[in-house]
Amino acid sequence: MEGVARTPVRKQNFSVKRQAILETIRSTNCHPSAEWVYQQLKPQFPNLSLGTVYRNIAQFKEDGLIISVGIINGHERFDAMTVPHGHFICKKCNRVMDILEDHVAPKTIASVEDALGVEIENHELVFYGLCPDCRIVERD
Repeated sequence: MEGVARTPVRKQNFSVKRQAILETIRSTNCHPSAEWVYQQLKPQFPNLSLGTVYRNIAQFKEDGLIISVGIINGHERFDAMTVPHGHFICKKCNRVMDILEDHVAPKTIASVEDALGVEIENHELVFYGLCPDCRIVERD
């Protein structure tokens, strides 16, 4: 069609490296950092750069494929489970554990909404303390 301007469609280039980065995050429940992902993939992809990992992770976050758990011990950590859930972070070893919504009293959100007169659209729930392994060490 002559004379009709076409808007370029943004193409998602899911390269082998890009797919490997996403699958590495999806395949673990350790809530990895970009550095951890990089270390896992470097043997398989010797020319992989840490910058490539960071850029892809940023795009995955923007696309809603992963979420950020936050900065833990100086490193941003990520989660491929994007459904609403909370986290437990060990203050000693930095382990991150998922807390599923059914572990939290269902009335909590409604109580906060009622008490403040707000409508909650999203929330983050994070508990801090000692994980089971660190609790054992503390007792010894």
